[in-house]
Amino acid sequence: MGSRIQVCLLVISVQILLVAAQMNNLDFAALNALKVIWKNTPLNWVASDPCGNSWDGIHCTNSRVTSITLASVGLTGQLSGDIQWLSELQTLDLSDNKGLTGSLPRSIGNLTKLSNLMLVSCGFSGPIPETIGSLQQLRVLSLSSNSFSGPIPPSIGNLFNLYWLDLTGNKLSGTIPVSNGNTPGLDKLVKAKHFHCGRNQLSGEIPPQLFNSNMSLIHVIFDNNTLSGKIPSTIGQVRTLEILFLSNNQLTGPLPDLTGLISLNYMDLSNNTFDKSDFPPWIKTLQSLETLQQKRCSQLLYNVLNFGVMENTELQGQIPVAFFSLPQLMRVVLRNNHLNGTLDIRSSYSNQLQHIDLQNNSIDFVRGMRFKSELILVGNPVCERKQGIEPYCSIQPSNSSYSTQPNNCVPVTCKSDQICSPNCRCALPFMGSLILAAPAFDLENSIIYMSLENYLMSSFHSHQLPVDSVSLSKISYNPPVLRLKMFPHGVDCFNRTGISEIGFVLHNLTSYPGKTFGPLVFIADQYVYFAGSTDTNKSLSRVIIGAAVGCSLLVILSLLAGIYAFHQKRRAEISDKQNNPFASWDSNKSNGGVPQLKGARCFSFEELKKYTNTFSEANCIGSGGYGKVYRGTLPTGQLVAIKRAKQGSMQGGLEFKSELELLSRVHHKNVVSLVGYCFEQGEQVLVYEYIANGTLKESLSGLLGS
Repeated sequence: MGSRIQVCLLVISVQILLVAAQMNNLDFAALNALKVIWKNTPLNWVASDPCGNSWDGIHCTNSRVTSITLASVGLTGQLSGDIQWLSELQTLDLSDNKGLTGSLPRSIGNLTKLSNLMLVSCGFSGPIPETIGSLQQLRVLSLSSNSFSGPIPPSIGNLFNLYWLDLTGNKLSGTIPVSNGNTPGLDKLVKAKHFHCGRNQLSGEIPPQLFNSNMSLIHVIFDNNTLSGKIPSTIGQVRTLEILFLSNNQLTGPLPDLTGLISLNYMDLSNNTFDKSDFPPWIKTLQSLETLQQKRCSQLLYNVLNFGVMENTELQGQIPVAFFSLPQLMRVVLRNNHLNGTLDIRSSYSNQLQHIDLQNNSIDFVRGMRFKSELILVGNPVCERKQGIEPYCSIQPSNSSYSTQPNNCVPVTCKSDQICSPNCRCALPFMGSLILAAPAFDLENSIIYMSLENYLMSSFHSHQLPVDSVSLSKISYNPPVLRLKMFPHGVDCFNRTGISEIGFVLHNLTSYPGKTFGPLVFIADQYVYFAGSTDTNKSLSRVIIGAAVGCSLLVILSLLAGIYAFHQKRRAEISDKQNNPFASWDSNKSNGGVPQLKGARCFSFEELKKYTNTFSEANCIGSGGYGKVYRGTLPTGQLVAIKRAKQGSMQGGLEFKSELELLSRVHHKNVVSLVGYCFEQGEQVLVYEYIANGTLKESLSGLLGS
């Protein structure tokens, strides 16, 4: 009795191991598909176990792939539809790989456990697949700075856990989707704090139902589109809103009443076509307002984001005295309007107020010159009358340069390519541009930049990243664009894992100290100094050790599997005859072991994957109830149309065999010829002759419906 229990337990253990191996094989197959399509993959992507041998950028939990972080490593190629087999994947970050092109596969919607999808600054194009709305666990969706086109999928409104939505800098068109009946929309994203959709081609009105009092938004950014109509008054219900960017659109009507926006600290409404209106009385109720600007838009580095606030908004009349007393007000830039009368700046102005720019208005008198900070009235009648002798009638050049100083050490001279760090060490830093999209501080205050350095180092250390120090230097003034250099700790250069994890942190800076800097936008340089031979040797050592351990385990598993196989042999033989009717062809000696298919050949599934670029969406030429048809190229150069059956539409093995025998005998000028087939790995695939233009187009419906 005891021996029977032991045998049963042994059989169960083997079955569990076999199931686990099958699951891992799916992960491995998916990663291998990516490896085939991508170039410049990490050097240690050679071992047979991505989890056990620690492939760069691949993170696993319980031997399942849960994270792929390969930002800024120079990948080129497309994103294979086989990524859907990584069913435990939670994070996918391929940001700052410009060589990643093509469209996103629809199958990405099968990654139902995905919580972070980050494809910032890549080369992806085509529509955003509507299947993305199936990713119910998604919290971060960041697709900025690509070439995505078409509408914003309404299905994004199904992402009820979404926190960060960033579609900035694409070619998206159409209207802003809102819910209608059973159709979802962005108004359903009540947990979202960030709507970043600037620099696209969105049109139509901003729907009033886009905003409601249940929303948690802090950033609403739709600048540089072609939006028209009035700004809906419902935006005033979002009491959490801190930053509002609607500049460079075609908005009309009066300036909206934003009295309810008690948390607003930065507002940009420039370069629209609003109606002429007096200085809005509700502005003085915005107690949190830190920056109110109406200046001309300035192009940011790399065209990432355009900045400007309320220029050409047709403001007229006199600025109320009470406006300058807003307690958090730091900068006022209201140039290029029709403001007139007396500018009254008395002792009641805010202690935080540092800068007032009222160029090119109609102000003819100034009262209360106790204001000691910067005041610019160039282009007003008051300066024409004063003949420019007052300080406020000229523009003083800015001296607000900044660069990180050494940390109590003496800088050293470094060899070519290396740079001296703030800790006076020579190294090869990871560099990029850091854009402060909505700064609310004195731009000449060096203490602010030091606090940003400390904030960045704190962020890196909290993620246990190997960053020794950072340095900042200003390369643009309005708004600030900083050159960011990050130096490795204890070595001369970063490895791929370090670069990817740093990029992940920088693209996830969703919070910022004291709301001082606004959204932080990072644009990475390509890093080409990856640690080489040392890492490679370590990787090879791990491969050898892993192989030795694997061989030992294989011997043990083979013994266990042998016992299990002995008891299952007869059942397997019967099952094989039922499920693989083609086996009889191989053993049929009467016809020499060759099936009578009139010239059609048997392909392996791996061959067909190679011929179709792993069944990429770019090669898909049709789809129907049976499955999809892909264009492929055989080694001989012959073009073929490959019909792959989808799950649920496949026949039994005997029926598939009968269909093959029938198709191989059919020859007609209007029917494409059968070239071959595949029946393995649970796949049923037919390979037809590819006939360009009319004949193939006319035949596709027959292929897909059969």
